[in-house]
This record gives sequence, structure tokens and C-alpha cells, in this order.
Amino acid sequence: MGRGVSPKRSVKPPRPSYILDEQIGFILRQVWQRHATIFAREIGINLTPTQWAALAKLTETGPCSQNLLGRLTAMDVATIKGVIDRLTARGLTETSPDPEDGRRLLVSLTRAGQQLAEKAAPNALAISRETLAPLDAKERETLIALLDKLR
Repeated sequence: MGRGVSPKRSVKPPRPSYILDEQIGFILRQVWQRHATIFAREIGINLTPTQWAALAKLTETGPCSQNLLGRLTAMDVATIKGVIDRLTARGLTETSPDPEDGRRLLVSLTRAGQQLAEKAAPNALAISRETLAPLDAKERETLIALLDKLR
């Protein structure tokens, strides 16, 4: 060894206080990406998750205002408008004046929309089962309860 040269020691850097892989937002995004992949593969029809959410909620509620539908499906005004515009263009939803308030439009499923929602429902249930498949029944119940608390 030359004078003044010491052997190099590998010094492990200190553990950062923020580890991305341990953060809830990052984990939720990865889980969402996995779920979205399963959804796209298994839904069986050309629908996005937001379009399916609108169809499924209209199946539950019946006709409702676009604004309320957006709130019920956790979509902002611009997103729900785009979703309904695309579903209406495909003949799956329609709008009509609200008989109680002529300034407001009600969104409803067309017959084709009802049939499509009925056809897709078993696939959507299977998607949820596959997304949760790595968990046992008790873990699934716990996860849903904990996520519900975070809403």
C-alpha cells in the first residue's frame, strides 16, 4: 500500500426516514394497478372501471342526477360528465329532464345498459374475488373493514 492510502471500507448509508415501499399511498397504487390489470382482463366487455362504476351504481339507484351519480361513485364533475357522455354515445345511458326540477337532467340506464350491467356483474364479482385471492376469508373481511375506516 502506498503512503497515506487506507483500505476502502464500505460504509452503509444510514437508513432514510422515508422508504417508498413502506408508504400507504405507494402500496395502494400498486394494489390498484394489479386490480386494474385483472379488471381489464376479466370484465369481458369494453368498459373502464369508472364506466363500470357508473353502470353498477345506476343499477343500484335507478335514475339520478349526474351530480349525485358523481358523488356516489367518487368522481369529480368533469370525470362523471365524460363517463356519462361516453356511455350515452354507446347507447348504455340516457338523460332526461328531472320532472321535479326542469333545470336538472336525470341519468338512467337504457335497456342495453341494463342488459350489459347484468351480463358484466358476475365478471365484476369474479374480479373482486381474484383481487382478494391472496387473502383468506378473515383477512379479506379485516382489509375491507380497515379500508372502509380510511374512506
